[in-house]
Amino acid sequence: MESIFAPTLTQATFLSPLSPPSNDVSSIPNLSHFSFSARNFAAPFSLKVQKQLAIAHSNGRAINSAKCNATLSDTLSQTSPLADIDWDNLGFGFLPTDYMYVMKCARGESFSKGELKRYGNIEMSPAAGILNYGQGLFEGLKAYRTQDGNIVLFRPEENALRMRAGAERMCMAAPTVEQFLEAVKEIVLANERWIPPTGKGSLYIRPLLMGSGSVLGIAPAPEYTFLIYASPVGNYFKEGLAPINLVIETDFHRASPGGTGGVKTIGNYAAVLKAHTAAKAQGYSDVLYLDCVHKKYLEEVSSCNVFVVKDNVISTPAIKGTILPGITRKSIIDIACSLGFEVVEQLVPVDQLLSADEVFCTGTAVVVSPVGSITHKGKRTSFGDGKVGRVAQQLHTALTRLQMGIAEDNMDWIVKLK
Repeated sequence: MESIFAPTLTQATFLSPLSPPSNDVSSIPNLSHFSFSARNFAAPFSLKVQKQLAIAHSNGRAINSAKCNATLSDTLSQTSPLADIDWDNLGFGFLPTDYMYVMKCARGESFSKGELKRYGNIEMSPAAGILNYGQGLFEGLKAYRTQDGNIVLFRPEENALRMRAGAERMCMAAPTVEQFLEAVKEIVLANERWIPPTGKGSLYIRPLLMGSGSVLGIAPAPEYTFLIYASPVGNYFKEGLAPINLVIETDFHRASPGGTGGVKTIGNYAAVLKAHTAAKAQGYSDVLYLDCVHKKYLEEVSSCNVFVVKDNVISTPAIKGTILPGITRKSIIDIACSLGFEVVEQLVPVDQLLSADEVFCTGTAVVVSPVGSITHKGKRTSFGDGKVGRVAQQLHTALTRLQMGIAEDNMDWIVKLK
């Protein structure tokens, strides 16, 4: 395979699910012979979670010899090679698949045994911690079908570490890195027929961690549920790899110092809905938020990180507790450095943004998305004459070729499931 990297880095419509398959146990996937690499676990968290990450890293060392602890609540069954849906018109919307994964534990204890269940609604007490006090986290990652027939994941251990870091901030029990990875592996293989053909999209995997136990006073929930479901998806933005149009929000803020902006808690996303809905109604693709103190430094877009290009320098807001440490963000920084760009993580003022040669966003859902215009206080600034910028195109190609197994994985980021 062709390598995209230098040898070393220079720097730092809702559809109903198809009829359930038959109960032929002969096709139960063998889940025990896959292994995961525990390397590259370091993550750029600036909150007080470094000890938690070290613990997670330590727990992950046994991954290569891990055995699957999940049990099946319903027999995994004979599946068709591919679900019968219109793959060419797959958008970024929810489409239910066959199975989900559930694991529970009491506060003060550890998660132990999970199970695959048919996808469906869950039952929860009205007094559950997540419903009353928002004690919940989520992650997002993707499984891809490669040209040579493999099914692969992209850096899933980073999602496991980020969930553990978020759980520490939210006073929640969390699965170990090993448990997280095994659960993700199982949900992907159980829903294999929903993984789009190569180049048609991906299987979006949504791990949830929530306080499911009943609690009336403000306190951590007495029970926690770890749940994963999946959905096949296409492009997040309807434009695909085409310039999007952003508006800078000046009245509402996504996060504040000392808050939870740096972890993937559910409340972070509820906070952006008002501004995001208003922006969409005005024809914008999304909203770019500023810091809530000085109101002039870039933070992030509703669901992705932002990068600013000037000459050969790529700047992005530094991780200081109010910005989510995106896994795609981290990967793009490494790829850009390997390609000879200078990447700077710093405070990025609006003026620097508006004078940039190019702007793009990164995230699991959006991958790399070029920005065609940014509107600030009623004034619109355009980039690239409506075309995809050179840097965004280069980085998008490098990342997606790696994720799809076309380019050689010199970074040890890809986990092959079959």
